[in-house]
Amino acid sequence: MSKKSQLYAKLLKFLFIPIVISFLGFLFFRTNPSEEVVREEKVKSQLEQRVAISNAIGDTIRSNKFLEATDISWNGELVKAKVELSIDPEMQKEAERLLKSYKPDYAAIFVMDALTGRVLAMTSFQKDNPQAENWTLKSNFPAASVFKVVTATAAVDKAGISPQHRINFNGGNYTLYRKNVMTDKVTKWTRVITLKEAFARSINTAFGRLSLENLHPVDINEYATRFMFNQEIPTDFPVEMGIAYVPPEKSFELTEVASGFNKTNRMSPVQGAMIAAAVANHGKMMVPYLVNTLRDEKGQTLYKAEPLDNGHIMTPESASKVRELMEGTVTSGTSRKSFRNLVRNKKFKAIEMGGKTGHLTAENPRGRVDWFVGYAMDDTNRIAIAAVSINKEKWTVKSAELGQSMFKKYFGPIIQERIISSQSN
Repeated sequence: MSKKSQLYAKLLKFLFIPIVISFLGFLFFRTNPSEEVVREEKVKSQLEQRVAISNAIGDTIRSNKFLEATDISWNGELVKAKVELSIDPEMQKEAERLLKSYKPDYAAIFVMDALTGRVLAMTSFQKDNPQAENWTLKSNFPAASVFKVVTATAAVDKAGISPQHRINFNGGNYTLYRKNVMTDKVTKWTRVITLKEAFARSINTAFGRLSLENLHPVDINEYATRFMFNQEIPTDFPVEMGIAYVPPEKSFELTEVASGFNKTNRMSPVQGAMIAAAVANHGKMMVPYLVNTLRDEKGQTLYKAEPLDNGHIMTPESASKVRELMEGTVTSGTSRKSFRNLVRNKKFKAIEMGGKTGHLTAENPRGRVDWFVGYAMDDTNRIAIAAVSINKEKWTVKSAELGQSMFKKYFGPIIQERIISSQSN
């Protein structure tokens, strides 16, 4: 073979190999949809199934009851299905015990696994009506200072602010007056506080100044949307939509929203727990589910829950910083008294806990709203809780107290098992 022929042969080989590879790739992608397409189909199917389940069990859940079987329209047929719930019996029993023991005028507790969205406990209480509707599903409650989590996340994740960022503010710790928050003048009465301290102690004017100096209304609105305000939550049980209105300009109204000092923005305990869960889960927000499986009368599985998320609310790095803020609430902030014994308990030393409290007077139901939204986590377990209580005249229990009790109930057996395991080894 001549040199010229050898050159042609090499050139043909050089061109032929990528052509074959391209052709095989074409055949592969024709017969094997991409992972993204498969994922989209699975999500679509899961959403449709959750809607069907919610329609079937909705009335029962709204009545604050659970069921073991239901008639459900499934793939065009009416089926008698056995329902296996995700509820942890011990956690549910503890939540019910707490509310019946303290007897607040109104209260609700919702606990979920922050990593998967599994609902661990869901209960509510109304002192004057044992048959009242399930308050965990209602978004009647003002978000109050829990909305500071949204503002803080926007500041950390969008504006790049650290927990040590210093804020000048005038006025009292828990008031919010136009004359104080709308001025940037530094006087002899001006105080300086870090974002971490302002969050832990829930200083309204400091958060108002933060929204004016470091954020734009669009930023706060963006993160409210990320935390699923103003949109339906795709659970397998009926949840009312949380509402958040963010004014389009920098104004006194914006400072009210940013600090949670308004009654317009509202949320349900379900959404409150989702907010805390997203912070604990490296910024990824999981959508809760109540039904593990559905089986037909023959025992065949019709449905099995799959984790469903709303994407990343923030980066993992930002989530770590927001956790630092929330940890301050339980160690030195507004819920320190409720968590004092648990924080000092050496057995719980390895459990990281954080939260946010909120207080505001509400109209429906009428009374003083008290929130605790938080998380507890170790290397392998992460749970989130929203506890809310409403009292007309006097407090019977703080929601932070309910939160720490539920954390203790969940991690107590885990810690004890590890102690026994270490001793046996």
